[in-house]
Amino acid sequence: MRRPLLPAALALAAFALPVLSGCDSEATTSHGTADGVSAVPATKSASPDGTSPAPSAATDGPEYNPKANAAAEIAAALKAAKHDGRPVLIDFGADWCLDCRVLSARFKESGPSALLAHYHVVKVDVGEFDHNLNVAKRYVDLQTSGIPALTVLDSASGRIDVATNQGEFANARTMSAAQVEEFLKRWQ
Repeated sequence: MRRPLLPAALALAAFALPVLSGCDSEATTSHGTADGVSAVPATKSASPDGTSPAPSAATDGPEYNPKANAAAEIAAALKAAKHDGRPVLIDFGADWCLDCRVLSARFKESGPSALLAHYHVVKVDVGEFDHNLNVAKRYVDLQTSGIPALTVLDSASGRIDVATNQGEFANARTMSAAQVEEFLKRWQ
């Protein structure tokens, strides 16, 4: 007796859903695993432009430190920015988020890292959308942006120059280093 393929197709679609939805609060709460980490393994694959492999999302330690005092780190970065004129770039994310980890890896590649040297970079852990939300709401709308979300603050005034409130990095796992670099160039 032949079994219909539909149940298998539905099971596969349910597994693929977290990959397609990005790292937003809805995907986190309804599709996360018991430890909050995506069930999709981090693998190297070609970038959409076919030029370079996507970086491994593995890190040696936490990219987003849940124990850091985000408000104090932002205040220190703003103080330094007033002194040297470099703007502050705040990166809101979490280590369970594949897009956040891939963006962090892209930031370490030559093009983006050279541009990031012109900023004071502060990484803010938002946990499972239950950590540092009072800090995040001052700078970005996580409801519309998901994570990773970036904000650039003016060096003199501390006002928001750029905020990725439309989810510009929600699919960071598909972005090449050149695409990340292009965003950073627009913000200078």
